[in-house]
Amino acid sequence: MDETSQFDEQGRYVAVTDGISVHVKPVFLPRQSDPGAGQYVWAYEITINNHSDQTVQLLNRHWRITDGNGRIEEVQGPGVVGKQPVLSPGQSFSYASGCPLSTPSGFMGGHFEMVGERGERFPVQVPVFSLDLPTSDRSVN
Repeated sequence: MDETSQFDEQGRYVAVTDGISVHVKPVFLPRQSDPGAGQYVWAYEITINNHSDQTVQLLNRHWRITDGNGRIEEVQGPGVVGKQPVLSPGQSFSYASGCPLSTPSGFMGGHFEMVGERGERFPVQVPVFSLDLPTSDRSVN
């Protein structure tokens, strides 16, 4: 399994596992947030690209969300945004979702469980990405 984690040319977080790349762009949502009440909300867009030589399907997701106080929340379940996309070689799939935190910073990451056309299941890394206010320097906490 080859795994790398970095930034792409568009400044998105990216990880590559077994020819599947996952790109993430988080955005703070000030209109949905209420800092006085300890509510901070981010949206994130994810793009999955299949650069492998086989058709794959995303079956499940597993997220590990850590707030600025070190509290961890695990989220797992079938698919993403109600879908379990099938990606042939060269295809991509994008979706958007969101994450609320009670602190002004945090980070999240995880993996997607995929299945290949030969029936083997394997994890594809989602890069760890920072949830920071726009006035903060971007870093993986």
